Amino acid sequence: MKRRRIWISSPIYYVLVAAILLMAVISLYWSITAFVAEMVIAVIACVVVLVGEKRFRLHIGSAVRAAKNVLTAQDYQALEGFSIPVAAAAEEGDLVWANEVFLHSISGRRDVRGDNILRFIYPKTLHQVAADKGTNVTIQDREYTVHALRTTRGYVLYFIDDTYYKEINRQYNQRRPVVAIMAFDNREELARDSSGMEEARIASEVENVLNTWAVEMGGFLKRLSGNRFLMMTDEAHIAAAKEKRFEVLDKVREIKNQDNRRATVSIGVGRGAPDLQESEHWARQALDMALGRGGDQVAVKQKDDTYEFFGGLSKGVEKRDKVRTRVIAATLSDHVNASDVVLIMGHKFSDLDSVGAAVGMWSAVTKGLGHDAYIVIDREQTLAKQIVTSMEKVIQDRKIFVEPWEAQPMVTGRTLLIVVDTHSPSFVESPEILRAVSRIVVIDHHRMMVKHIDNALVFYHEPYASSASEMVAELVQYISSNCLSRVEAEALMAGIMLDTKSFVLKTGVRTFEASAYLRRRGADTVEVKRLFSNSIDTYKAKSQLVSSAEIYNNCAIACSAENIPDIRVASAQAADELLSIQGVTASFVLFQTGNTVSISARSLGDVNVQILMEALGGGGHLTMAGAQLQNATLRDARQKLISVLNEQLEAATHREGN
Repeated sequence: MKRRRIWISSPIYYVLVAAILLMAVISLYWSITAFVAEMVIAVIACVVVLVGEKRFRLHIGSAVRAAKNVLTAQDYQALEGFSIPVAAAAEEGDLVWANEVFLHSISGRRDVRGDNILRFIYPKTLHQVAADKGTNVTIQDREYTVHALRTTRGYVLYFIDDTYYKEINRQYNQRRPVVAIMAFDNREELARDSSGMEEARIASEVENVLNTWAVEMGGFLKRLSGNRFLMMTDEAHIAAAKEKRFEVLDKVREIKNQDNRRATVSIGVGRGAPDLQESEHWARQALDMALGRGGDQVAVKQKDDTYEFFGGLSKGVEKRDKVRTRVIAATLSDHVNASDVVLIMGHKFSDLDSVGAAVGMWSAVTKGLGHDAYIVIDREQTLAKQIVTSMEKVIQDRKIFVEPWEAQPMVTGRTLLIVVDTHSPSFVESPEILRAVSRIVVIDHHRMMVKHIDNALVFYHEPYASSASEMVAELVQYISSNCLSRVEAEALMAGIMLDTKSFVLKTGVRTFEASAYLRRRGADTVEVKRLFSNSIDTYKAKSQLVSSAEIYNNCAIACSAENIPDIRVASAQAADELLSIQGVTASFVLFQTGNTVSISARSLGDVNVQILMEALGGGGHLTMAGAQLQNATLRDARQKLISVLNEQLEAATHREGN
């Protein structure tokens, strides 16, 4: 911001006033009215110029007086011969003095007295520079660190030219080594349906793509065991790969087998670690995170323990091998036998899948292993009251469900807590119980979140499974295959049907195998259908949400600000219903409860709603996710959702363009 000097601006103002007066005199020959009007304007302009000149002269006098207070004669002589640029500024920021070095290296030999210091330190203010221990500024092609010393009536600023050292630091940071670990995450699935030569061809092509990419990244690739590779590169190349959103994922995805199934890789990057050993450890953690989120993506772990994710566009490939399930079942049985009481807990606002999985584990623990177990549930907030009612109606000789406040006194040093259908410590039914119990088992199918339960004895996480109920149905078969009664099998079946939308989405061979087992245990599909029945009010609310929806970029968005009974059930069902509209690839239903806006998101697989909801602080699955925005209005939440949709659409367009 520059203040014009009076001896430059005044002649221009006077010339303009004279021109106005001349025009007024000329207009006298045509119109008296125009003459009077222009004369009035000319007089006003003249007065404004005179007043402005007087005020500016007072300002210049004040600046000169300030300079005398800022610099003494002794200071002036010392700073004038100083080898670094120095300038003195008044309280308002006006430059009142600068030494020869400043005029030569910063202002280009131009007199800067009367200018504002903001011209050289923007966007920082003078007060911020004085408060900081050093402010970085760039002037032309040089970089400076500015230090400001406050005096009685102003500031003295020192501009230290450290361009050379900053460039060395920048080069050092860009050349710091980075470790990346890559996994050919669906090789076994592709090999199962391919011949030996076809498998070798696919593996060779994937390795060639990764090796070419490593060379382009200025590094090298080393093959490890278990379809994994290690790559060494540097920070500059990782930053460039981020700008291109790791296009190596797209190149690998172009490789197909004879059945037209695509190859995918997952990459973990450890960035900003203090040494190579720590970087390798971070890369392994990042790869586990990428695989836990379904694969076909890059996870970058940074020094502040945060993650960045790229990719994750493909649907997860089902793992048909049940060896891990058998091992988990044996380990879980050992932990149950070493416990005095077992608590089973799902997520907040528990649904049919959460409660169904909890019921299945309760049956395995109590009937299969003969230990006391209780399901922790908030009866007022659950969305699966039908299962609770049917279980208590059939099993009356023992207590099954307890409120969180009832479960807390049960906790001892040997208590085992089994968390189902969530792995987030903030989403569990009772965070207090989670903190109180030291022995924890997690069973979940949602894609891995950054903030997850990290102290579990057993972390059974299978993002390829359709539901937590499917995972529990498999575990039960290895713990005690005959422990499930009809009502318990129906609870598990309801959970599977909820998350698969009645076997439409995310179903695989193991989904139907688990369902067939539950059918053999007596699950009646008609009774399961009754568990999904709603009241007439809920049905009307769902219909109202569907009818009020609007289409935005092939996405259906519905909002409800009304206090509707069972709004959570109605919103989830409305989101499912909106997917049946032609041309809709994803649906979002927003509703407000108090100061919180909740979002239910659904898709048919073409849109990854998990990534969209994570951008809003939520999470979930590729086809089903949700988020909660605290202290937000419905309008603000909708606008944030639109912004996230636009960003993802722009990213998708960028990928297609490349």
